[in-house]
Amino acid sequence: MQSSNGRPCGGGGGPESSVEKYEGRDPTPAAVGASGEARYEDPWYDALASGWGELDGTGSPAPVVPAARRGQERRGRAADVYLEVQRSPAFREVRSRYRRFVLPGLAVFFTWYVGYVVTAQTAPGLMARPVAGSVNVAMLAGLGQFLTTFLFTWAYARHARLRRDRAALDLRWDTQELTRGLRSGE
Repeated sequence: MQSSNGRPCGGGGGPESSVEKYEGRDPTPAAVGASGEARYEDPWYDALASGWGELDGTGSPAPVVPAARRGQERRGRAADVYLEVQRSPAFREVRSRYRRFVLPGLAVFFTWYVGYVVTAQTAPGLMARPVAGSVNVAMLAGLGQFLTTFLFTWAYARHARLRRDRAALDLRWDTQELTRGLRSGE
């Protein structure tokens, strides 16, 4: 049996090394600079480094802060869109549905967890009581912790899918449409 590169698989020469996989090719994209050495293209480096310590042509450092302030009007308008959506009744309804499920669920789950830990520390005789064979109350309660974790996760996902996801998707769609309108209006 042969691999895609024509070499036998699993045969005598030991495992194929990561260097052999490339067969002389450089796995990273590089351009050769004027000095003949490899130069890696990184668009983020140029974007992040521009303006820091560079001269503006007159011998003084280039101004960085005014360039950042130029975009504030656009961000202000986008922020207005998000504030408008946040103040909408639909957003408040999604948040209240979330809170009505999560806060009671958190309270029940946290009480159950703290109750297990406190009982294990304060009543070791109760936790050591055998239930069936070598299975005791502590083991059942510990397995119950895992079971309730999975049940709570399932209930949360079901609640989100049935009661919040569609409304949240509509809000996201509306927000995207409003911000797209801002970008096209510029």
